[in-house]
Amino acid sequence: MESAFVIVDLDRTPEHETETRDRDRVVVGVAAEPTEAVKGVDVLLTGAPDPPRPWVRCADPHATAHELGGVVERRPAASVALVQVLRMGSGLAVSDRLILESLAYSTLQGGVDFRTWLAAAPRRTPRTAETPVRLDRDGSRLSITLDRPWVRNAFDAATRDALCEALQVAVADPSINRVDLYGNGPAFCSGGDLAEFGTSRDPARAHLLRVHRSPGALLHRCAPRVTAHLHGACVGAGIELAAFAGRVVAAPDTVIRLPEVGMGLIPGAGGTASIPVRVGRERTAYLALSGVELGVGEALRWGLVDEISTAADVTANPPQKSVRHSAP
Repeated sequence: MESAFVIVDLDRTPEHETETRDRDRVVVGVAAEPTEAVKGVDVLLTGAPDPPRPWVRCADPHATAHELGGVVERRPAASVALVQVLRMGSGLAVSDRLILESLAYSTLQGGVDFRTWLAAAPRRTPRTAETPVRLDRDGSRLSITLDRPWVRNAFDAATRDALCEALQVAVADPSINRVDLYGNGPAFCSGGDLAEFGTSRDPARAHLLRVHRSPGALLHRCAPRVTAHLHGACVGAGIELAAFAGRVVAAPDTVIRLPEVGMGLIPGAGGTASIPVRVGRERTAYLALSGVELGVGEALRWGLVDEISTAADVTANPPQKSVRHSAP
């Protein structure tokens, strides 16, 4: 079977030849000096300092390209689905991107790679919260706080539902002119709650639920009024949702990562819709395929965050009212 991965040396390959690459392979381009635009390539790597969007700087671009190739060989279905969703999504409205992402995510949930990863993963006991999201209204300002600090605000179904309820307040009330999104405890959000991974036995129904109850879609609707305050781990859903905000402020200890491809999946909380708007589909593909930790300095240079602030600023939480949900 033909490899799902190809490296293109852009210093030697004319740009027009990259436009006809197979649509069922991950195409990584490598160049000593970045050009303005390269069509038909999913990830762009260079050793040049401070390259422009959408290029990614790395010490050894060819070695990094081969590392990405190893990821694609281990997780071909997820890797190819990722770049296909990103390519197609670039021409769609955000609402349609979310549907496309969810369809691909549900397809991969039924795949061998995810089931193999799930079978090998340690079993975790759900640690639910009576109030997974806290809500406070102060005049025209609404503060929303993820509040499961003992699991670093891991995103479970109850948190998703409570966050949707809180965001619906902002969407429905135009008198709210500022929405601040926080995470209580040592991290903003450590991603999807692994205690719930694989508990849905019906990927088709999960797709319908994911589209119907979408915090990402609600964040997009009120994005100009939203500031996300990041600190600590911002993994998976933790950065996918935050990237919808009109403004993202991060503490110096913020670390960003997209781990889903390693599980045989793609980002499923809206990351293929939100992150490309900020950094481009090529850098999004790099983050998701590599699974690397992106520090706050690089995130600022890329535009994934808008400001680096002190930890006190991003974790300040006044006494708050609660949006109550219990885990299913």
